[in-house]
Amino acid sequence: MLDLLLTDGDGTATTLGHRLSVTRQGVAKHLIVLERAGLVHGTPAGRERRYRVDDARLARAVAQLSSVGAAWDARLQRIKRIAEAIQQAGEQA
Repeated sequence: MLDLLLTDGDGTATTLGHRLSVTRQGVAKHLIVLERAGLVHGTPAGRERRYRVDDARLARAVAQLSSVGAAWDARLQRIKRIAEAIQQAGEQA
């Protein structure tokens, strides 16, 4: 959904629903969640709302997720080194 909004610039629940295998109502619910998270902004357009991605908020979310991912990668590498050290100690005994 975010990819479509980024590609097209904006969209409504109806236009997005036509391009996704999700009902219009399902798309609308997802858009509400994205709006509450601040990742998209909706503006009234007749009977519907047009949604546009907030590029700055999305960039901050991506940076935060990348940071969390890097921290987990570092933790997993430490666990791997500990497991390898334990395995080597067991083989030497």
